[in-house]
Amino acid sequence: MIVISTRDFRANQTKFLDMARNGEDVILKSRSSGSFKLTPVEAEDTVVSKRDLTEELRLALQQVKDHMEGKIKLKTLDEVIDEL
Repeated sequence: MIVISTRDFRANQTKFLDMARNGEDVILKSRSSGSFKLTPVEAEDTVVSKRDLTEELRLALQQVKDHMEGKIKLKTLDEVIDEL
């Protein structure tokens, strides 16, 4: 594990990001903001913006309304799994 200052990080970003990507624990320590662990985002991690999430929820609510009004039939769990 390596602990670095924000000043060191700014001066050598690529070096420390490469270290984190290669599995080394890199801790960024700031006097004013606290400490942070640099961790690469993996394929199974999800990064969703607030706008994207809002749209997903809006569409899901519309599907529920459509189902309650008899406009659509919801899929069973088995049907959803089969699509995956």
